[in-house]
Amino acid sequence: MQARIRHQFDGGDLPKLEPPRDRRHRPARRAMGVDSGAGQWPPPVRLIHHLACTGGTLISRCIAAQPDTWVLSEVDPLSPFVPGRFLPTDLIGLSRFGSPPADTETQIELFLAGLAVLYAQARRQGEHLVLREHSHGQFHFGEAVAERPTLRAIVGRVYPTRALVTVRHPFDTFLSLQDTGWVQHFSPPTLDEYARRVHAFLDAHAGCPLIRYEDFVADPAATMQRICEGLGLGYNPDFIESFSAIELSGDSGRHGDRISPRPRRAHPPTLEQEACASEAFQTLLDRLDYRLD
Repeated sequence: MQARIRHQFDGGDLPKLEPPRDRRHRPARRAMGVDSGAGQWPPPVRLIHHLACTGGTLISRCIAAQPDTWVLSEVDPLSPFVPGRFLPTDLIGLSRFGSPPADTETQIELFLAGLAVLYAQARRQGEHLVLREHSHGQFHFGEAVAERPTLRAIVGRVYPTRALVTVRHPFDTFLSLQDTGWVQHFSPPTLDEYARRVHAFLDAHAGCPLIRYEDFVADPAATMQRICEGLGLGYNPDFIESFSAIELSGDSGRHGDRISPRPRRAHPPTLEQEACASEAFQTLLDRLDYRLD
């Protein structure tokens, strides 16, 4: 299947790109005179990688407010989260409950076949296709980190990619996971285990530019320009006013349409003691340039 898809994008077989249709952010793009990503052929699939409760929905909504950008939220073709067995529109989910169940490679082929349709549609419309990965199911679910390909590895089989990673202070993220109950998705549900798994996530996405949530809320305009540069997107200087109209799945944290820092959630002092005693957590703070206070 991989070879059958790949030939569509190699050499002279590429179909001509139709003129872009008029989209809601076209005026900002013309005003800025920006067409980042032009000159790369075939156009890349953009990827956003982050873990749960890290402010990823807010950042992704702001990315979706950039010129000619099409964001698909919470993508993971091999996700363990399959809600029930009635999945009439989900071929990957249905294949898992088939008789016999589809293997991993078949599920990946199904995903790439569907992605080919979306990629072609984005090209026809003159849009940049952005996939926001749902990394929680691979790195923070089950008894151990799942040994399977990342979304970047899967998409990279067929398409060029441009990717970045967003993070948030791991202590604040852990507190959010406790509030949602998602800390129970991995075992043991401790701060030390959480930190070990974040290290695995960062290792799997080594080389990607890294954006901190705290930097984004402190200076949204400057940080969004960095994000657009990293993903090869045009920049809409009015995104702070327009992003509130965009809805994406995955808004599990504190809601709202204001971009501003928020106070740390209340927590018992024993959790800070646990953080200080955890070598994995302390090295994670150093790796991401955070402090506990």
